[in-house]
Amino acid sequence: MTLLRGRGYASVNYPTGMNLGGDPSQALIHATTMGGFVVSLSSVDLGQGLKTVIAQCAAETLGLPMENIIIDTADTDTGPHCMGTFASRGTHRVGNAVIMAAREAREVMLQVAADELEVDAADLETDGSGFISLKGASEKRIHISDVALAAHFKQGKTISGRGIFLKEPSTPVPETGEMDPDSCQAHACTVAEVEVDDETGVIEVLTLHNAYEIGRALNPAMATQQVEGGAWMGVSHALFESTEPYYPASRAHGPIDFSEYLMPGPADIPVQTSIILERPASNGPFGAKGIGEMTANAPIPAIANAVFDACGVRLTTMPFTPESVLRGLDELRAGAAVQ
Repeated sequence: MTLLRGRGYASVNYPTGMNLGGDPSQALIHATTMGGFVVSLSSVDLGQGLKTVIAQCAAETLGLPMENIIIDTADTDTGPHCMGTFASRGTHRVGNAVIMAAREAREVMLQVAADELEVDAADLETDGSGFISLKGASEKRIHISDVALAAHFKQGKTISGRGIFLKEPSTPVPETGEMDPDSCQAHACTVAEVEVDDETGVIEVLTLHNAYEIGRALNPAMATQQVEGGAWMGVSHALFESTEPYYPASRAHGPIDFSEYLMPGPADIPVQTSIILERPASNGPFGAKGIGEMTANAPIPAIANAVFDACGVRLTTMPFTPESVLRGLDELRAGAAVQ
């Protein structure tokens, strides 16, 4: 028995959004009587942290603390339109829509504050703490809760805003096929180090080193968690999961629940190092690109290349099972014997 070590890498680029009927997402914002701002969406947070990032976009644009932002994802009957949470589009599409809505709401907010302070709205600024103050004279200020109360009960104004981000569809050029299918593209590279047991065929992923260029990381901690969570999915696809086991008789022979379906456990998770590179996208919210789905992509071919480096077996079908490794080793030995 020999434990063979190998290293492999793979790089990917991944589109943000789709060329899909304009691919729009819409957002509505309105202030409560006490200065909270409700962001109404139909966009679903699947666990990727959309609510947090969108709240950041709204707070940054309004110039208010995060605790003043309330995210209401509503539903498709009561919320504004959204094409859906797919195509790594959530932060890009919804973030842009929320920024547009927040800018409109901010204009009204500043005008209400200006009327209360008896100054010009253009001379006001926010500091992120909840106060709106006169530029160069910070002692002349008013809190957002007092602004909201004045708007509702004194001035009779609604502090609100609307936003929708739309990427116009691109029709292919008949002669060349040229088109604009997405809004921007993120890039990534993963280096995998593996150990292959040439007696059992078992592959163990020892380390993954990830570098992701995602435009701008609006929440670096969550972006890193997404990279490493996606890498876990990549390891699972590479070594454990079959997308349709025992097809076409899956129900008769294959696993029917997660107690039988193989996925990596804590002992199977490799050590990871992750680096976020920032090259802001001109059309992204504060420069952000999509990151969601691509995080599971690069680890898979990186692991396959590392296995090839370790033992010379080129695996092309997932999952990379011990049987497939042993069959590959047998073929290599048979070929060597013939030579």
